[in-house]
Amino acid sequence: MTTTDQATPQLGSRALFAHLEPAIYLNHAAISPPSDAVRAAIAEGLDGYSRVGVAQFPVEVERRARLRGLLGALIGAPAEDVALVPNTSAGVVDIALCLPWQRGDRVVLFRGEFPTNITPWQRAAVRHGLELVWQDAERFRTDRDGALQALDDELRAGVRLVACSAVQFQTGLRMPLEAIGALCQASGAELFVDAIQAVGCVPLDVEALGITYLTAGGHKWLMGPEGTGMLYAQPDAAARLRPDVAAWLSHESSLVFLFEGAGKLRYDRPIVQRAGMVEAGAFNALGLAGLEASAGLIAELGVRRVFDHIQAWHDAFMAAFERAGLPGRGWQVARTAHADGRSGILSLRPPGDPTDPSVGAPAWAQALSAHGVSCACPDGWLRLAPHWPNALTEAAAVVDAMLAVERAGGPGA
Repeated sequence: MTTTDQATPQLGSRALFAHLEPAIYLNHAAISPPSDAVRAAIAEGLDGYSRVGVAQFPVEVERRARLRGLLGALIGAPAEDVALVPNTSAGVVDIALCLPWQRGDRVVLFRGEFPTNITPWQRAAVRHGLELVWQDAERFRTDRDGALQALDDELRAGVRLVACSAVQFQTGLRMPLEAIGALCQASGAELFVDAIQAVGCVPLDVEALGITYLTAGGHKWLMGPEGTGMLYAQPDAAARLRPDVAAWLSHESSLVFLFEGAGKLRYDRPIVQRAGMVEAGAFNALGLAGLEASAGLIAELGVRRVFDHIQAWHDAFMAAFERAGLPGRGWQVARTAHADGRSGILSLRPPGDPTDPSVGAPAWAQALSAHGVSCACPDGWLRLAPHWPNALTEAAAVVDAMLAVERAGGPGA
């Protein structure tokens, strides 16, 4: 039995995070700290390479096969439709480069998205003469029906692809992917989803949601190391991709010439016609060892249980927040009234001018850090992002810290 086999996760327990310093860590939407299981898996892989060198390589090949299956199970996809990529951006770029575009194809993008899911499509538009159609992600939080109708109107006019995030990084809004996917299917458009703020904490089923492509980095809700990630491509769509990012590992039977004797070195082996086509070269073996460990803990707990635990944390926070009277003192809360629009993120906007650095979200994040609370401040929102290790009792403690900052004269005092 390895050291990673001995790690048992429990909802609300930090027992597997012995090195984590902040008293309350709410930054899983940014970077998750590695658990002891992740640290042990990386050390184990490094030890293997240290002891036997290249003989560790077949062990890591087997690990990658297991990891594809593990990640696929988290999104309702078979292992053969999942590829391992370095990060979310790589997954977006791979599809943007390999789609068989036609000049004039229309792509729907959403203002407010993280740039990862914008820039590659902009570059594809320049390269292939595409038309970018802009809509507002925030409208899905304030007027979901109107936003869906606006999207449907564009789809009826002809759209090649819709690119959206599963969860908006600022407000935590979970996009209505099932409705969006149904509209895309009805119009013949493909749906690309940046799911880095969802995989690992939000239940997903790519087939049920009508998702054509999905990508996610491993360092947020999957709780793995940076430099790891996944890409899903629906089989028929993957078969239509052009292999413009292919390299030596993109071929069928790409490794046989190294291990099966003379006469196996060929350059005409077919390119893989699945998501694995993008697995072009050497892997971040140690990072993927850590990702297998972290995703394994999530799979052991179950994504639905993880999601319910996070929502219970958010509920506890909101109850304490309201008891303290903070909503009446100018605080805004981005949490949607639609339960199916909620995610792992709960975002707040402090009172006062959000562009004033002395009173805005960055100042509050810094002030709360002094009270042992680690959170983020993207684009003027104070973002709270707990995960399965966060105890429900922490929620009231965060409100207490906010009140303490207020009593001291505010974050800029």
